[in-house]
Amino acid sequence: MNETARKPRVAGFALFTFVLTGCFVALGLWQLQRRTAKHDLVAALTERLAEAPVALPPPSHWAALDPARDEFRRINFTAIYVALPDAMVYSSGSAVRKDASGPGTWAFLPARLSTGETIVIDAGFVENTMQDRSVEDRAVKKLVTGQPVALTGYLRFPEAPGWMTPSPNRDKRLWFVRDHLTIAAALGWGAVAPFYIDLEQPAPENNIPRPGPLDVHLKDDHLQYAITWFALAGAVLIAFVVWARGRRPA
Repeated sequence: MNETARKPRVAGFALFTFVLTGCFVALGLWQLQRRTAKHDLVAALTERLAEAPVALPPPSHWAALDPARDEFRRINFTAIYVALPDAMVYSSGSAVRKDASGPGTWAFLPARLSTGETIVIDAGFVENTMQDRSVEDRAVKKLVTGQPVALTGYLRFPEAPGWMTPSPNRDKRLWFVRDHLTIAAALGWGAVAPFYIDLEQPAPENNIPRPGPLDVHLKDDHLQYAITWFALAGAVLIAFVVWARGRRPA
């Protein structure tokens, strides 16, 4: 191949190499940014979870609550569980509950404040009941006594379904994402607070459903991913240099 034809090929491959390298480096930097953000999130959540519980904000303040600032704050209040159909939300495991590492469901049910507002309570974890509606029905009936209950838990906000989230099974009242607003609308719970409560205590005598304290143990593989992307960037550059040297005329 003559020199005139060789130069455009080398230049084109060089451009492709640098673009690909730039993409890999950008992905590595993005993973480092995510790692920093993850560490900041863990620090903030750890601080909130360690704080003493405070009174539930009044309804007039609910619209101003912000997930970035208020999620996982510990609160306490008194409410009465309402005799309405409950919901199960499937989980393959929890990133904030070490005692819920396997498959099961979260029991969601409505509770009414003395002022009349309805709050959705995630009353706890029920193991391996995805196909057994009767287990949770019996457990929830024991919670609905018609008497006020002093509750302590954590402010949580609804999750958005992903594109691979399965559709709910309405016959079993089974959902696959913690979107209490959608659940409340489907089951006729009426207007509910914009947040739900992840219950810490009290626990029922048989511990079904099982509430409990939250403990942040979010997965952090971002540094490993960043190193992988940077290594790929280096490998691409080395491959280009070796290829370019091999094309030099003898």
